[in-house]
Amino acid sequence: MKTKNTQKSLLFFLFLCLFHNASAQGIRGKVISDLGESLAYASVYIRNLSDGVPTNQNGEYEYKLKPGYYDVVVQYLGYASVLQTVQIENEWVELNFELAQQTYALQEVTINSKAEDPALTVMRKAISKAKYHRLQVQEYSMMVYLKGTGQLTNAPFFIKKKLEKEGMKLNEAYTTESVSEISFKQPNTVEEKVISIRTNGDNNQTSPAPYLATSFYNEKINEAISPLAPSAFAYYKFRFEGSFIENGKTINKIRVTPRSKGERVFEGYIHIIEDLWAIHSLDLKTSLLGFDINARQLYAEVAENVWMPTTHTYTFGGKFFGFAGEYKYLASTRDYKVQLNPDLVVETTIIDEKIESIPQERNTFDKNLSAIDQMAQADKMTRKDFRKLINEYEKEAEKERENVEVISDRSYKVDSLAKKRDLSYWDSIRPVKLTEAEIKGYQRDDSVAVVEAAKKSDNDSTIQKAKRKFNPGDILSGGSYHFGKGRSAGFKSNVSKFSFNTVEGYKVGLAGFYRIQKSTKMADSVTNHVKSWNFEPEVRYGFSSKQVYGAIDIRHSVTKGRPGYTLGLKGGSYIFQYNTDNPINEHVNALYSILLRQNYMKLYEQDFATLYFANRKNDAVTYRSNMTFAKRRTLENNSNYSLYNKSEREYTENIPENVESSPYAFDDHRAIIWHTGLDWRPGVKYGVQNGRKYPIYSSAPLVKFAYTKGIKAGSTQNQADFDLAELGLEHYFNFGVSGKLDFNLRAGTFLNNNRVYFQDYKHFGGNRTIFANMGVASNYRFMDYYRYSSQSDYVSGIVHYQFRKFLLTQLPMLRFSGLRENIFLNYLKTANSPHYWEVGYSLDNLFRIFRLEMGAGFENSSFERGGVRLGIASFININ
Repeated sequence: MKTKNTQKSLLFFLFLCLFHNASAQGIRGKVISDLGESLAYASVYIRNLSDGVPTNQNGEYEYKLKPGYYDVVVQYLGYASVLQTVQIENEWVELNFELAQQTYALQEVTINSKAEDPALTVMRKAISKAKYHRLQVQEYSMMVYLKGTGQLTNAPFFIKKKLEKEGMKLNEAYTTESVSEISFKQPNTVEEKVISIRTNGDNNQTSPAPYLATSFYNEKINEAISPLAPSAFAYYKFRFEGSFIENGKTINKIRVTPRSKGERVFEGYIHIIEDLWAIHSLDLKTSLLGFDINARQLYAEVAENVWMPTTHTYTFGGKFFGFAGEYKYLASTRDYKVQLNPDLVVETTIIDEKIESIPQERNTFDKNLSAIDQMAQADKMTRKDFRKLINEYEKEAEKERENVEVISDRSYKVDSLAKKRDLSYWDSIRPVKLTEAEIKGYQRDDSVAVVEAAKKSDNDSTIQKAKRKFNPGDILSGGSYHFGKGRSAGFKSNVSKFSFNTVEGYKVGLAGFYRIQKSTKMADSVTNHVKSWNFEPEVRYGFSSKQVYGAIDIRHSVTKGRPGYTLGLKGGSYIFQYNTDNPINEHVNALYSILLRQNYMKLYEQDFATLYFANRKNDAVTYRSNMTFAKRRTLENNSNYSLYNKSEREYTENIPENVESSPYAFDDHRAIIWHTGLDWRPGVKYGVQNGRKYPIYSSAPLVKFAYTKGIKAGSTQNQADFDLAELGLEHYFNFGVSGKLDFNLRAGTFLNNNRVYFQDYKHFGGNRTIFANMGVASNYRFMDYYRYSSQSDYVSGIVHYQFRKFLLTQLPMLRFSGLRENIFLNYLKTANSPHYWEVGYSLDNLFRIFRLEMGAGFENSSFERGGVRLGIASFININ
C-alpha cells in the first residue's frame, strides 16, 4: 500500500511539473563574452516592455513572456550591446548571447585648438546638468528585486570551530532576497513596501531603499564625493577613453581618477550620453574604513530622454582583525512608472564657454526673473548660466514646499505575508536564477531554521522574560523581572560598582530599580503617549572607611512622542567627585591607585535632597531646573594600599590642588543651590521614518545657557552665596572628504562670588591618565583635573580637525586602510590662571577601532606636561 501511494505521489508531482512547463513560456539562456567567460549581472532588457532582468553570477537568466514578438537588448559594461528580435509562442526559447568587447572611437569628440582632453568638456557639461537630471522626475515608482549573497572567507583560528558549531562555515554562500515596491517623490520622500523576504534569519530586514535612493547626480554618495558633484574637478582628473554608438546615441567613456587616492573618492569609469549629458552606465570603486566598495550601474531610457538605473551591483569586501569576507548586492528594478517635472521639460543645449564659441541667440540667466519661467525657455545656455538657473529654480521650489524643515521622509512597511511566501512564489517572481551554491545555502539555512523554531516552541522572547525567575547572578550582571501591567523590577549591573579609592578603600555597591510604565497610542496611531514612575535606590560600602552611603532617585516622566517632561526627587547621604561631571572614571582611578599609587579622584560627602524638573518643549528647546539642599563635608584618605611600594611616591591628600582656592573653600558647610539651563538648537532639521518625525541634531549647532545661584538663607556664615552665568556653543562643520571641524566653546562669569565653596567652582574636564575621553571635543587631554577650577571669569575652547590627507595619509596604502590624522588645539583662561593651551596630533581609526593621541600642554609659553593618550576611534559613538 505504501509503495502505491508513493508511486501515485510521484506521478502527481510529474504531472504538475509537466503542466507548469506547458503553461509557461519566455526566454532563457546564458550571456557570455567572446572569450567564453560568463558575464554576471548583465542586463537583459525587453525594449517593447521597458522591462528586463539581470543575469546571475553564472551569466544565466530567465524571463517569462506572453506569446508575441520582442526586441531583446543585452548590455554589459565594457561590451558592445546586442539586439535580437525573438518570437514567443507556447514554449521556452533558448536564447544565448555572446558579447564582444566594446570598441571605442577616439574621433567622436573633436579636440579644438586648445588641445585639452575632450573628457573635460564632457564632464563640465555633465556636472552642469547633474541637478537637472536629479530634479527632472517629479515622482516615480518601481518594483525592486534585491539579492545579497555573502560569505566569510577567513576567521581567526581560535574562533573557527565555534563558528562551525553555530552553523556558519567558511566559503559558503549566505543569501537574502526581497521584493519591494518603492516610490519616490521630490525632494526626498521614499516609501517602501516589502512584498516578500527570504533570509536565513527571522529578524533580518533586507531593504534596497538605502542603495537605490542614492543617486550619483547627488554631490555625495554615502559621504563619498560624486564625479558629478559641483566640486568634482577639485577631487578628480578625467580622461577621455573613446566613444561608441548605441541606438543612435553617442556614449562617451570617461576614466575617473582621484587626484589623491584614498577613502571617500571614486575611481573607475563613467559613461556619459552625448547631448543629454546623462549617465549611461558606471563602474566605480571606493573604500570606507578599509573596506573596498565597488558600484556598477546600468541605465535604460524609462521615458523620453529620461535615463534611470535598471541594474545595480554592489560589492563589499575586506579584512578586519583576522576576519575576511565579501558581500554582493544585486538590485534589479522594473515596472518604472515615471511622472516628469512639468517645469523641466525643455532639453537645454549646453555650451561649454571654456572651449566653444558663445552664440548671440543663447539664453542667459537673469536673477531678477522667475527661474521657473526662465526654465521653460532655456533651450540653449552656457553651462555656468544653466547651473545658476537650476540652482535658483531649486531654491524657488524649496520655498513653495510645505514642511521645509523636513529634509528626509522615509516609510518602510512589511507585508503580513512577506515571510510566508513559498518556494513556488519565489520561483515565479525571482528575476535572477539562483546558483548552485545559493541553492545549497538556502537548504542549509532552512534546516537550521527548523531546528531553531523547535527550540523556541510557542514562546516568544517577551513571554520568556515574563517567566524569568530570580538568579543570584543577576545581582551582579543585572536583570529585569516583569510582573505584567507595565510593572517591572530588577538589578542594574553591579559588577562595575566594585572598585577602589583612597577614601573608602575597596568598595562595593548595589543598585536596583522598580518601574511602572503605561504606553498608549495617540490619535495619529504613530506617536506613543508614555507615562512612567521610576524608583532607583543605590547603596555603597567602603571597607576602609567603614561607611555606608545610600541614595534614592524617584522620578515621574511623561512623553508624547519626543516632547515631554520629567519631575523627580533625589536624596540621601552619598559620596561625590568635586566635579559632578565625573572627569575620571572610578575604575581608571582604581587601576592607577593599585598599580601606580596615584589617586586622581577627589571625593566629598553630602547629605542632600534635590528636586529637579526637565521639559523638552520640542526638539530645538529643552529647559532644565533643579533645587538642591545640602550639607557637605570634606573627607580624608582611609587607605594607603597599593601594589606600587617605592618610597618616592605617596598618595596625595583628598584635597584638590587649585591656583585660586580661598581659605574656606574646603570647609564643611550648608548650601541651597538653584540651577537652571536652556539648550537650543536653532534651525534644526528633521527626518521622517514611517510617519514618525525625528530630529537630525547634526544639522544645527547646540547653544547652551546656564545660570546657577547659591542662595544664602539666614545669618549663618558657612553657606554658599554666589551667582554664575554661562554660555556655550557646540557644533561641527563637515568639509566633505577634505576634513571635519569639531568645536566646543564656553564662557562664563561669577556675577557674585561672596562665598563659593570648592564644590561650586567652575570645573573643567581634565585628564592625567593614558586613556583619552570619548568625545574628541569634550575634554582637555593633559590638564590637571582641578588646578584651574575657578570662582571668577573664564573662557575655554576645544577645537579638533580631522584631515583626509595630512602627513602619513599622503601614502595611499594608509588612506585606504581607513586611517585618519587629526590635530587639536585647546585653550583655557580664567581671571587668576595663566593662559593654558594644548596642541596635539592623533591617528584615528587605527586598526579601525583605536585613536592614538600625542601632544603637550603649556602654561603661557612654558611646557607643563605632555604624552600619549589612547582612546576609541572617533567614528564610534558610545553612550
